[in-house]
Parts: sequence; structure tokens; C-alpha cells
Amino acid sequence: MIENIKAFLDSKVIQYNRPEFIPNDPICIPHMFSKQQDIEIMGLWASVLAWGQRVTIINKCRELITLMDGAPHDFIMNHAETDLKKLLNFKHRTFNDIDTLYFISFFRHHYSNYDSLESAFLPPSLRQMAEEHDFTVENCLNYFRSYFFSLPEFPHRTKKHISSPSQKSTSKRLNMFLRWMVRKDDCGVDFGIWNHIKPADLICPCDLHVDRVARKLNLITRKQTDWQTAVELTDRLREFDPVDPVRYDFALFGLGIEEKF
Repeated sequence: MIENIKAFLDSKVIQYNRPEFIPNDPICIPHMFSKQQDIEIMGLWASVLAWGQRVTIINKCRELITLMDGAPHDFIMNHAETDLKKLLNFKHRTFNDIDTLYFISFFRHHYSNYDSLESAFLPPSLRQMAEEHDFTVENCLNYFRSYFFSLPEFPHRTKKHISSPSQKSTSKRLNMFLRWMVRKDDCGVDFGIWNHIKPADLICPCDLHVDRVARKLNLITRKQTDWQTAVELTDRLREFDPVDPVRYDFALFGLGIEEKF
């Protein structure tokens, strides 16, 4: 039975982990760029804004890029205060101008100190452990949230847009972002530009579609959907591929949203 499920999912990974997947998915947003910092900035932003219809998500991200003159990293690092006025009307569902301006402040603060956003997910105490491959993505996500909101007078309302395992959240959007940045293969979808966090460490993004399909395939037994559910699913997927378990996200998501499995 397990072998049959693995073979089925392997075929679906091949079907969906290909360049044709990109244009209709929010991952098309960071694919608009070649500069690493632009890929990271718009990758995080696209993942955070990824709720609702994919067409709307992509259009709102394109709007945001236009408001930053088509060069997110350069705009963030070099804007004048007057340049921010045009961002005051940006809104996507409950994400508004207050959230937008804080994201810009965070990115400016971070990139003033680091070249890559990967550092935002690696607390100093874990950076040596990362070399020894002895840490968890749970640690990384919890640290990122605390670090993200470490600037003085951060807007409390923005906290709802950055989840973490410490809140028992599946952290679907951030796990998706990590998949984009970390997974390495030759298929052209995920970027694989980060090196401390390994593909084997990733946790499968567990959205409604993935959750539904995984339960139908008996890959999840936990009744509720929370962080431990995402861990349970990933542990099952590691039985199929311990080195790159989250590649099966393509299969589960594709089955759920494209095939209504």
C-alpha cells in the first residue's frame, strides 16, 4: 500500500514540478527577478500574501512591485520618506498600508546588516548548529517571528501576518517560502539559493488542499490541523524520500487544487 502511494505521488511530482507550474502560482513573483535580495523579498511577500485566489495574489504582488519601481531591494534600501506615500493605498484582504510600511522597515533593517534573508531564520545560537546539521525548522520559524518583530514600536496588528509553531500554527506560508528558497533540483520551480537550511529539514506546507488530499491518502491521522499535523505529514513523506520529503508538496497541492482530488 505504501509503495503504491509513493509511486502515485512520485508520478504527480513529475507532473507538477516543472516550469509550466510557475505562471499560475505565486512563485512566479520571485521568478520575475535574478538578484538574490529581490527574489528573497518578493518571495517572502508573495508567500505572506498567499491567501485567496491565486490570480488575485499574483496581481496584488505585481502591484506592489510597481509601487517599488520594479526594484524591491533598491527601493527598500534607498527610498526617501516621500517615496512611501504611494504605498499608503496598498491593500490585500487584511494586509494594509501599516503592514506594508513595517515590512519595508524590517527589510531595510535586515539588509543593512546581512546580505541574505536566510540569516533572519538562523538565530546566532543555531548558526554553528546549522553547520553540524543539528537544528529544526521549528526553531528557525520561531526565531524568525521574534526577530521580525524586534524593531521598536512594531505595529501589533502586523503580528497576525507572521505565524510560528509556537502559536501551534501550521505556518503554511512560511514553510512554502522556505521550500522556494531551500529545495534544490533541476526542475526550475524552486530556487535552492539557501544553504544552511537543508531540504531534508523542511516541513511540508499544509494548506486546506494539501491537508484534504493527505487525509484521503491516510498520510495524516491527527484530527486537528496545526503544527504537529504538518510535522506528522512530513514524517510520513520522509518515509518516501528522507532527503527531499517536501517535493511531495507539488503532488499533494496539484491533486488538491488542479484535480480536486
